[in-house]
Amino acid sequence: MDDPLMLARVQFALTAGSHFLFVALTLGLATLVALMQTVATLRGGGRGDAVSARMVRFWGQLYVINYAVGIVTGLVMELQLGLNWAGMSRVTGGVFGAPLALETIGAFFVESTFLGLWIFGWDRLNRWVHLGAIWVVTVTAYASAYFVLVANGWMQRPVGFELVGGEARLTDVGALLTNPAALLAFGHVVFGGLLTAGFFVAGVSGWHLLRRTAEVAFFRRSMRVGLVTVLVALYPVVMFGGVQFAYLQPTKLGGGDAEAAVADFTARFGPDDYMAPGLAGAGEAVMVMMWSLMHLVAIVALVKVWFGRWLVRGRVFHVLMVVSVPLPYAAMLAGWVFREVGRQPWAVYGVVKTEDALSDVGSGTLAVSFVVFAVLFAVLVAVNAWLLVRFARRGPEGASLGAAPPAEPAAVMAPTF
Repeated sequence: MDDPLMLARVQFALTAGSHFLFVALTLGLATLVALMQTVATLRGGGRGDAVSARMVRFWGQLYVINYAVGIVTGLVMELQLGLNWAGMSRVTGGVFGAPLALETIGAFFVESTFLGLWIFGWDRLNRWVHLGAIWVVTVTAYASAYFVLVANGWMQRPVGFELVGGEARLTDVGALLTNPAALLAFGHVVFGGLLTAGFFVAGVSGWHLLRRTAEVAFFRRSMRVGLVTVLVALYPVVMFGGVQFAYLQPTKLGGGDAEAAVADFTARFGPDDYMAPGLAGAGEAVMVMMWSLMHLVAIVALVKVWFGRWLVRGRVFHVLMVVSVPLPYAAMLAGWVFREVGRQPWAVYGVVKTEDALSDVGSGTLAVSFVVFAVLFAVLVAVNAWLLVRFARRGPEGASLGAAPPAEPAAVMAPTF
């Protein structure tokens, strides 16, 4: 542990990868909860309203748990970005920092404010206002993801800037915001989040149906929601992922363009290993394999959705859905490795090398930082998993989100003489 650069890179990989696990489920589950509440609100007092309303409370509670713990990981990750990568901020802060500022001020604060209104406004706000609150939360969550991907897309494919005195200055806001490396990645993440939420909802429903729950109607409908979401999201995920190959760095793809890029970088920055590391290719292979497995599960899901009575039967199918929950997570992490590791040795491709982006800190300081952040994120991931499992196992009867507070016992009046 005497290489500061490797320590900083591994530390950021662990923290960013861990945070993204929360983001994907948050995006997808927020959308599903908003759709569930829309159905419940539109039905009013209809026959299906009671089940729909209970679904909102149950799945909404799991969404809030994942969101709350995920916020902590995001804040800690941004702290680490400032501590370990000051060199990047000095050169690219004028461009890279702009979308991150928009994400924090324009999206995150709006999202958290309306989430508070949604949580504490249950049965206090007009039902349409309450429905509007969860949709604002959902839309701003996607806006937050978009601005983060604008920053990341610029690192992958820097556009709309110029270097003045060794510092990047933004010259074209439109080019920054419409960068294909950001827009296509955003579409990929949107449907990846839905895919993650679909498998999560189907997996939790499968667990309860496997145990022959009394809440058959509740989890049959939840299972259908999860499976339909998987079917809707599966092909757009691979479509947005495939189109991104047209905009990948030539050193990641190989071939004649890669040789030309290496020659250009060598002339400008000196000799180095400018080709993508082998780990990037391994990430791509795992990502494709995970998608193939999800595709096979989706074929089974299609049959189950078509023949609705089978959703409650078939213990093997229920087990399959439970064990399939990690598949989209593994695919996301593998895809992230392919995208980020494949950019090396660049922090901002063709502009700032990773070794130049590192803060001026010693290996001892980074070693302590690495241990602290690794332990902290391991605890947060474990706590989130424990809370999700605990509240998911309780079922809809154990959902406390939106429940009325217990009534105060009537005061006993002392007799007066």
